[in-house]
Amino acid sequence: MPTPPPTGPLVTRDALAAQLRELGVRRGETLLVHSSLSSLGWVCGGAVTVVRGLLDALGPDGTLVVPTQSGDLSDPSVWSSPPVPEEWWDTIRAAMPAYDPLVTRSLGVGVIPETVRTWPGALRSAHPQTSFAAVGPRAAEIVEGHAPDCRLGERSPLAKLEALHARVLLLGAGYDSCTSFHLAEYRIPSPLVKVGRPGPTGWEVVTEVAITSDRFDELGHDFERDRPVVRGKVGAADARLFPVADAVAYAERWLAVHRPRAEEI
Repeated sequence: MPTPPPTGPLVTRDALAAQLRELGVRRGETLLVHSSLSSLGWVCGGAVTVVRGLLDALGPDGTLVVPTQSGDLSDPSVWSSPPVPEEWWDTIRAAMPAYDPLVTRSLGVGVIPETVRTWPGALRSAHPQTSFAAVGPRAAEIVEGHAPDCRLGERSPLAKLEALHARVLLLGAGYDSCTSFHLAEYRIPSPLVKVGRPGPTGWEVVTEVAITSDRFDELGHDFERDRPVVRGKVGAADARLFPVADAVAYAERWLAVHRPRAEEI
């Protein structure tokens, strides 16, 4: 059976940069991007072209930021996709390599963030499970100081991005991937959870705010209804552009009403 031809549109670096500018991406700004390469169409050059197009739109004074999470550095007892036999757990905990920002791959966030992570000059934050990578003049300022017991809270790059008046670009990604909403979870009553992971000197367990993207799609729907969100197309992808600070402030109010959670360990 012959291979079907690729579906379009054909996306090039120049076309991508032009469409991002038309959407409203500004030269010199700081942009947190959540992305889906497959949603864009047939991209000539793949993820490398997308990163180059984003950097072209931002210009030399702009900074590109992406999530580079590594959730596989976690306790095997909570794995479900797929689960592993219980008799393996102790061995996995003992053998799992510790986080290394230079070599630990990102997982579950797509090929575009992984491409940014390995980009020349990219810097990556220190949290072993919820790191961010950045390219541009503000990269060091954004990624430094990411506390190992603060996944997506006040001592994470998200709070830095909020203070820097950064904006979020959802590029073919939904609101369920919007990490800015998680910062709001640290500002309202939320349960705590024990998090296991490999550390520099062996297996470690830290206490963290319990985070979940449950109902973020509903939150995003209401946010877009009530707040100014720029919408458009980049290639075949639906794109949305909005300030980090707007998303966090709205989520604080919305989550407290629609998804309250008790404080407990």
